[in-house]
Amino acid sequence: MLRRKFLKGAALAGAGSVGVAASFPAPALAQSMPEIKWRLPTSFPKSLDTIYGGSEFIAKRVAELTDNKFQIRAFAGGEIVPPLQVLDAVQNGTVEAGYTVSYYYVGKDPTFAFDACLPFGLNVRQQNSWMRNGGGLELMRDFFKDYNIVQFPAGNTGTQMGGWFRKEIKTVEDLSGLKFRIAGIAGQILTKLGVVPQQIGGGDIYPSLEKGTIDAAEWVGPYDDEKLGFNKVAKYYYYPGWWEGGPQVSLYINQKQWDSLPKMYQAALETASAEAIVWMLGKYDSQNPAALKRLLGGGTQLRPFPKPVMDAAYDAANALYAEISAKNPKFKKIYDSWVKYRDEQLLWFRVAEGTFDSYMASTTTRKPKKKKG
Repeated sequence: MLRRKFLKGAALAGAGSVGVAASFPAPALAQSMPEIKWRLPTSFPKSLDTIYGGSEFIAKRVAELTDNKFQIRAFAGGEIVPPLQVLDAVQNGTVEAGYTVSYYYVGKDPTFAFDACLPFGLNVRQQNSWMRNGGGLELMRDFFKDYNIVQFPAGNTGTQMGGWFRKEIKTVEDLSGLKFRIAGIAGQILTKLGVVPQQIGGGDIYPSLEKGTIDAAEWVGPYDDEKLGFNKVAKYYYYPGWWEGGPQVSLYINQKQWDSLPKMYQAALETASAEAIVWMLGKYDSQNPAALKRLLGGGTQLRPFPKPVMDAAYDAANALYAEISAKNPKFKKIYDSWVKYRDEQLLWFRVAEGTFDSYMASTTTRKPKKKKG
């Protein structure tokens, strides 16, 4: 009897505590918090409602979590900051924060790629695991200190497509001289195979492909690629995007601006960024299947990269990582941790995740057997 009374009392006390927590911050506390307004330039056009939409999602959640005291306004790439200069604007304090993908800045230091993805690297779950539980976030935060930035994982597209090509890619030789819009370290890898990489902002890809300034282009996946109309100017759609197994989108915050925020507002930013990963990935996963069907129905030719091409790119990637590690101690420090983590993850995923995914993929052409009788 005493035990039942104690448990009942504890439950009531717990319920009361939950009620207090749910109403936090109290009205008086909320009124005492400062009103803050930030600008958040991105690297993406507004037409891409998922990858650009991550910035608006964060702004909305932060406002909700701070009783509208902390207002953030998102801007499309080019509105107040050029798409590929978000890092510089945040670093210099021109804006308070930015929303971008870190591999855009490997020209400054190839180490930036770890904050987004390395070719033949981690998928979205592995990237999240490395960041949250494998020491990745601590390593990247230490690296970003030199740029006066605090970064947060704040989005992910999942494994991307290999891009749109005017001609078929059947052999490694077909890559020679190809002008390919591709970002980050992947461009350096493909250079070893004869490709001429082009780094172009999302909004400029279509006209470049249409005019023949470039021969091929990669962006994200069916949902975004359809919106940008690449299927109208290139026939062949390749997969997988081996350079982007789980590309992370990041929220950059100027260090001084971060330090000046109340703890509650810092927590709101951290919470909203984490939620944005789940939101973005879920939306892409829900929209890509139907978009791919529409593209194929419109005449797009779907092609896998031939294995010899994949193998050549894999070998070129490993050669490049060895070259960079030999001359860049910052890259080597993170690479040594990252590659060990990747290899351990691959062993685990081969056991359960990979075999399950492979079998389920095979069931799309297998009809269930009917019971006799």
